[in-house]
Amino acid sequence: QVQLVESGGGLVQAGGSLRLSCTASRSIFSNSIMGWYRQPPGKQRELVATITVTDSTNYADSVKGRFTISRDNANNLVYLQMNSLKPEDTAVYYCNARRWITDFWGQGIQVTVSP
Repeated sequence: QVQLVESGGGLVQAGGSLRLSCTASRSIFSNSIMGWYRQPPGKQRELVATITVTDSTNYADSVKGRFTISRDNANNLVYLQMNSLKPEDTAVYYCNARRWITDFWGQGIQVTVSP
């Protein structure tokens, strides 16, 4: 069922940084808008950031200025650099690929930010 694979999560103290990575097959990655979503404990899934094939990006207001999404099209990778992490960033982070009306999702990876 898992078509995207995330890595790089873990535990970090507030103010620290983490970089998440996501890889997918070229058939999924190519011509797809890539994105990161997250689901904090007890809350709904929310969009974090998206990036197009041509590197046009969009960020949730809550992460603007702190997170950076990027993609490596040659290697079918998308990254989420997370700086100045806050406890409220604690969530399961999901990688997403969207092609036309089709969504592909990773299994999710835990990011925990301690106070």
